[in-house]
Amino acid sequence: MTRAQWAPVEGAAQLFTPEFVDYVVRLHDELTPRVRALLARRQEVLARALEQGILPAHPPRSAINTGDWKVPPVPADLRKPGIEISGPCSITSMFINALNPGPEGERAAGDLDDDEDSAGHRLVDTVRAAHHRVAAVHRELRHVDAEKGKEYTIADGELPFFMHRERGIHLDEPDFTVDGRPIPAAILGTALTLYYVGRAQAERGQGIYFYLPKLESAEECAWYRDLFDRSRALLPHLRDAVISAIPLVESLPAVYQMEEMLYALGPYAGGLNAARWDLKASIFEFVMADPRSVWPDRFGVDIKTTPFLANIFRRLVAICLKRGAAPVGGMATALPSADPQVNRVAGEAIRKDKEWEARQGFLRAWVAHIFHMKTAGDPFKELIASGWTPTAEMADPDRYPVTIEVPDGPITLEGTRRNARMVVEYLEGWLTGRGAKGIDSLAGKPGVHPALMEDLATGRMSVAQIAQRIRHRATTTDGAQLHDVPLVKRLLQEETEDILVRLGATVKDDRGRAAYADAEQRYRKAVKIAMRWIKNYTELDFRSLGSYTRAELDRIASAPDAF
Repeated sequence: MTRAQWAPVEGAAQLFTPEFVDYVVRLHDELTPRVRALLARRQEVLARALEQGILPAHPPRSAINTGDWKVPPVPADLRKPGIEISGPCSITSMFINALNPGPEGERAAGDLDDDEDSAGHRLVDTVRAAHHRVAAVHRELRHVDAEKGKEYTIADGELPFFMHRERGIHLDEPDFTVDGRPIPAAILGTALTLYYVGRAQAERGQGIYFYLPKLESAEECAWYRDLFDRSRALLPHLRDAVISAIPLVESLPAVYQMEEMLYALGPYAGGLNAARWDLKASIFEFVMADPRSVWPDRFGVDIKTTPFLANIFRRLVAICLKRGAAPVGGMATALPSADPQVNRVAGEAIRKDKEWEARQGFLRAWVAHIFHMKTAGDPFKELIASGWTPTAEMADPDRYPVTIEVPDGPITLEGTRRNARMVVEYLEGWLTGRGAKGIDSLAGKPGVHPALMEDLATGRMSVAQIAQRIRHRATTTDGAQLHDVPLVKRLLQEETEDILVRLGATVKDDRGRAAYADAEQRYRKAVKIAMRWIKNYTELDFRSLGSYTRAELDRIASAPDAF
């Protein structure tokens, strides 16, 4: 009997050949036990924070954080100023659009082809991502949308460099098992990338670049180093290939171990990425039991104007400058609108944000849509072209100590309502297999507000904030409202009804009525799943949405309300 078994999803048979399966099973045998140990260690660190109030801290002084070592020379691609376009590579049309020029005729410097926060977290998504990546490198990727009568193809010209992002070590792939147990999703996804698109890239002399998500320790980076080393030994096409990886600093423990994480990656260390929403969500999780740490509305907690968060970003840049690595900034999520005023306001906000990041020393950042790509990328290019260089002070991490504080700002009912709407909207998209969805959480409200491309990170953050307010019975700043389960349940239901009313107003024919009926069913399921997800957080169970199978979500949706 073959040790490996998998669900017969479309496209799997071409990928899961005997040779590939032998390779991935070898990785599993050597590396999966360490994944389990690393995750157990994560839980110990989290439990110490929740049960004893002891937050993560810096490792002891050592040759790693005091020595004068440098990372290996960073590939020229990863030194490019500008912007990276981010999105799910499992959705063909979105992936092709990301690789093509924006409205001004320019391409992004790099493409973050994502199988993590913006993907669907199913085996079929990972399989599609593997196929699409290879087809993109060969410039053969195309898609026909019969309903829209539109064909998507890759335009002529130089493509962005590729940054592959797989699911993190905290997730398993239940539809691919070895000896009857799910394989870690990080092993399967990274193996597919190294085996298939990695071969295509190596044959073209391209570097094979990764973002490493959800890391919490240097030991986890060392695990990836060993995965890359073992793959080099097993796959001849990798032996002379350039492999470089950039950890995402999106957990509170990682904030304290940035130097150690680069050091642990060894020959594969390329830089660090300053995550935003996942980092804030991680902070929420570590302080969730502390009634003194209730945050104001998350929408007002800006990296630029929140001193302790800004210092984390500056410290990341300082460590990269000190160690010769590439610092990469955060995401601009605004989507284009038919209203020119909305686009103008969004563009001004994006440019201001990216000008701030560029002045802190970041080389690049991310954007969610090609419409705002040039606006987001120009500040980095312009500053570098001006001859500006970081000062010596900017390369001193000690100037930017890590402190965790409660940001200034109000606690409002509208902030909680906006979180509730975002979670319901996001979960409706998740039920269709989409890990990223354009959402206007202020729909129908006065003012100018573009829709944002929301992903699993913002869903996690919204859930965490709602749960924190319930757990500590937070009162709004004006004293008018106390947060509890009945309130949040009412907000979830009210926002869902408003969404459905607005959706119903767009129905024009029988086809539209059928689509509306399907969507209504998904939104009703989304509310039930939202309640379960939020209740988990109030009980200090921070299980990722990505860890649930669709069958488990269906069971939640058919069970009595969690609230």
